[in-house]
Amino acid sequence: MNDSDRGKFVSAVFITFSGSCRKALTYYQTCFGGTLQFETFEEELEGYTEMPVVSGSLVSDSVIIYGSDLVHSEGRTLGNYLSIFLHCKNTDDRQALIEKLGLNEPHLFARNSDDQKLVEVTDAFDVRWILGV
Repeated sequence: MNDSDRGKFVSAVFITFSGSCRKALTYYQTCFGGTLQFETFEEELEGYTEMPVVSGSLVSDSVIIYGSDLVHSEGRTLGNYLSIFLHCKNTDDRQALIEKLGLNEPHLFARNSDDQKLVEVTDAFDVRWILGV
């Protein structure tokens, strides 16, 4: 990373909880303190007893944890529910990072990556990256 890239990205942990995101992040708040935020679906989804969390976060002085109840189409199995989350300042910075990492087609949750907060990509080492704005 060169000097012009410093400060553009913030590293955090992103965990897929498969239905327990709100409960888990609320628990982590009792451990680390900090501020919680949740974005949920506006309607119920089949298979969920509560409104699924699309994106949740716990931001404290010691840790930043992002999470979601949404599970990848292959299901939640050991190893596929942890990703590296990078919060990008804007969509241009996110696109530049995708190109720098040499990533192929990002997995989009909407038709246009500029219209969504989260984009998932997998690098050549099968590491999952969640890039948010």
